[in-house]
Amino acid sequence: MTISVGDKLPDVTFKTMTADGAKPITGAEIFSGKKVVLFGVPGAFTPTCSNNHLPGYLENHDAILARGVDTIAVVSVNDVHVMGAWAHFTGGEGKILFLADGSGDFAKAVGLDSDLSAGGMGLRSKRFSMVIDDGKVTALNVETKPGVDESGAAHILGQL
Repeated sequence: MTISVGDKLPDVTFKTMTADGAKPITGAEIFSGKKVVLFGVPGAFTPTCSNNHLPGYLENHDAILARGVDTIAVVSVNDVHVMGAWAHFTGGEGKILFLADGSGDFAKAVGLDSDLSAGGMGLRSKRFSMVIDDGKVTALNVETKPGVDESGAAHILGQL
């Protein structure tokens, strides 16, 4: 079942790359007592994710934070090393929290997993964005077709 507006996020542990290496970080650490914009992508370094989805959040970083958001985070079913490299490559370090959902535990727990085996990518996340206030989903946008429309930064700004 897909998570809905009003639902609490499950407390799943992600990994993130820090100056000291890969570190686990729990959902409670990320979302408790905070307002967070979280967006999910099928894969780091993939064309739509790198050229269309992530750049909008980088360009609108200050505008999003100005609307009371504490953290902007991106999650993908990739390993922590890939997410760390993507953060560095895109200039997103220090602006966006890059979360590795290596086994897809989060994607599966919120019902936003997608089987892209036919395309050679295996288990991935659907493309989405959400606003989370103290662990509770207050806005949810899931793309129903290829590309970035409902889950982009411009749309989320209108929901804040």
